[in-house]
Amino acid sequence: MMTVIRRRRKPVSEINVVPYIDVMLVLLIIFMVTAPLITQGVSVDLPKATAEPMDPNTKPPIVASVDRDGRYYLSSYEDPNAALSAQDLAVRVAAELQIDPERQIVVKGDGAVSYNQVIQLMVLLQKAGVPTVGLMTDGSGEQG
Repeated sequence: MMTVIRRRRKPVSEINVVPYIDVMLVLLIIFMVTAPLITQGVSVDLPKATAEPMDPNTKPPIVASVDRDGRYYLSSYEDPNAALSAQDLAVRVAAELQIDPERQIVVKGDGAVSYNQVIQLMVLLQKAGVPTVGLMTDGSGEQG
């Protein structure tokens, strides 16, 4: 009779990384597709902590307002109660920023105005060269 000699195999201590590479490639593709979708929008400097009132010693900001009917107003205009077209508002804000580039711009929207109209005003200000925009709120009470 013939005896069969069995050799004992050494255990393989290597990790198979092919599945991990596949998962990483799929995640990379997902992030590459979704990243441009996330970065769209208007740049707004959000407060780092709780909102505080503006310093009374600084020059008053330019207030760009939109009412519930979608009409635009500008506080630095000769008649602040006169409605302006979108183009007039952009030209006047750009002129104000040429005179004083450090002047702050604040957006004031009526409570009944749609979110889209406020965003359109912010886009208009951005196109006029405004680097940052603040949002004006009524600090008299909290909504629940």
